[in-house]
Amino acid sequence: MNKKVVGIGEILWDVFPEGKVLGGAPANFAYHATQLGLEGYAISAVGKDDLGDQIWEALKGKPLQCMLEETAFPTGTVKVTLNGNGIPEYEICENVAWDNIPLTHEMKELAQQADAVCFGSLAQRHPVSRASIQAFVGLVSSNALKVFDINLRQSFYNQAIIVDSLKMANVLKINEEELVRVAELLEIKVAEEGLICQTLMGDYDLNIVVLTRGENGSFVFSKNETSFLETPKVEVADTVGAGDSFTGAFVAGLLNGNDIAQAHKRAVEVSAYVCTQKGAMPVLPSALLK
Repeated sequence: MNKKVVGIGEILWDVFPEGKVLGGAPANFAYHATQLGLEGYAISAVGKDDLGDQIWEALKGKPLQCMLEETAFPTGTVKVTLNGNGIPEYEICENVAWDNIPLTHEMKELAQQADAVCFGSLAQRHPVSRASIQAFVGLVSSNALKVFDINLRQSFYNQAIIVDSLKMANVLKINEEELVRVAELLEIKVAEEGLICQTLMGDYDLNIVVLTRGENGSFVFSKNETSFLETPKVEVADTVGAGDSFTGAFVAGLLNGNDIAQAHKRAVEVSAYVCTQKGAMPVLPSALLK
């Protein structure tokens, strides 16, 4: 049987000037992990509205299983604008369905079967979803990958959410801008990126820290090794979902038996391809699935 991986948190519509596309980091993660041979699940919530119906319709053609609870709150949307380099800026609506994810019996059963779970800080901005996410991760086996893909957005995070999440995780995925902010919040006094990552690994008993640095390459730190890879030069359509695809490919690599260097290489290749495509959930070419 395929390994089961779960992304839990937001699912929403990324609304661009030219139209909307399905998004949300946990769903993006699970979608790409599924393309790479795992059994991926997205856990979130939608509203009883047209946008919620449209999410269900959009997911029909995706190789992804979903546990989306219908709530009395509106389906989430994010206004996305791209700067001249294709880098997205977000305006995220509040008090929406994914702020109010309930923890169902079905979800609890899935947690106990999961080989990996990925969660972020954004969906923990509201106490209802925060409680559900933390309870879900707590039910996942200690032998599974528990990936905190931090995803700092606007002001929707604080020190307590970050510390609680680091304590639950055994893998941290973070980008260079988030690393600086987290070091400030946690009063980590060292300045060099690698030393901050090593400090986080030691302080929170993490097995792996993944640091992505945009066009300046990426690092994977473990207790025994460090892997660095350059970022491929590609023609960028947009970078929405690129980090999520990196995480999905990295987790898929590890669960498929690759070592850290191999998993890192595939993650870099997949995220570079996603940058060449519009939206967060493109179909990966067969060359990336081998």
